[in-house]
Amino acid sequence: MKNILSVAALTATALATVPAFAGSLEEPVAAPVPAAPPPAPVYTGGDWTGFYAGAQLGNLDVDGQGGLAGVGGDDTTYGVHAGYNYDFGSWVLGGELDYDDASVDLENAGGPIGASVDSVWRAKLRGGYDFGNTLLYATAGLADVDTSIGSDTGDFYGIGLSYKATQQIIISGEYLKHSFSDIGAPGTDADADTFTIRASWQF
Repeated sequence: MKNILSVAALTATALATVPAFAGSLEEPVAAPVPAAPPPAPVYTGGDWTGFYAGAQLGNLDVDGQGGLAGVGGDDTTYGVHAGYNYDFGSWVLGGELDYDDASVDLENAGGPIGASVDSVWRAKLRGGYDFGNTLLYATAGLADVDTSIGSDTGDFYGIGLSYKATQQIIISGEYLKHSFSDIGAPGTDADADTFTIRASWQF
């Protein structure tokens, strides 16, 4: 009888402790879900500071003045350029040298006059507004024209629009108006307009 009572007491004690053990079991921990990789950065432009260099293709239109009145001509130009910009945030300032090779045959109403414009060098100052990956700028400076009848250093001014296709590649369009005087002789003057499409690499 005592054995039966002892067994019953032990069984009751064991049953009473089961809920306590069950409640103390740790809940299963879910395996962490790996985080999705961050999206690839998208270039939005905004930093124009640095050196750049490139090439241009354009058109040179010459209109004689003074002793060259009635003389003019236009043709395709090919050139190279190099410069430096500094981005102040909203504004960008810089300087540039460029060279255009030209073979513009000059004519009057009677036809060719046996003279040509051969090349133009320019030293530029540039300043513009930074729209992010677009730069609208004005430029002015000195230009040296070389012709078959002589050369002259004149001035020019113009505007341009540049677009950063990538962090290094810049595509631009630029219009310049030039004024030259005393080309080879006093009173032999000319105005010239250029429009170029430019491709540059920013370092």
